[in-house]
Amino acid sequence: MKKKIYYLVKRYKLFLIVFIILILVIIFEKNTGLRAFNSVKDSFFQMLSVLPPIMIILGLMDEWISRESMMKYMGDDSGIMGIAIAITFAAFAAGPMYAAFPFTAVLLKKGVKFTNVIIFMNAWCVIKISTLLFEISSLGYKFTFYRLLIDFVGVIAMGYLVNYFVMKVGKEDKILSSYMKEDV
Repeated sequence: MKKKIYYLVKRYKLFLIVFIILILVIIFEKNTGLRAFNSVKDSFFQMLSVLPPIMIILGLMDEWISRESMMKYMGDDSGIMGIAIAITFAAFAAGPMYAAFPFTAVLLKKGVKFTNVIIFMNAWCVIKISTLLFEISSLGYKFTFYRLLIDFVGVIAMGYLVNYFVMKVGKEDKILSSYMKEDV
């Protein structure tokens, strides 16, 4: 029983610390604490309204789309087609950024090229059709076109840069671990 409690405290340490701080703020600064609590409560309920539909879509995607298909269209040899699919998925997506993380887990599980996963995540943040429609009506076609053009280039460049640096660090880790084995 003690091991189970220790495990739970260790696992949820950050949550418990923040919760205790929130209680202390409510005790010493009631108005500030209640505003903070209401903000946390609103964010929690917003998250609960977004995540179940996303989990259903992910479950269907996981079952209906085979790993071979995902690897064919978005895998290592996908080229421009993989980039286009990643950007299209993200452009039609709805929800905040934290909703993209379960999608990325499924994409990685299905064998999607890491560059395409990063492109998907970046495009989720900056290239959404709902945002584009609002932006056109508020800021005009010209601004939206130039921002979108810069975003396309930036999203693709960021995907390749992140992939390059991750692979570089991965190679250094392999080299370091081989040195460490030699010393032993």
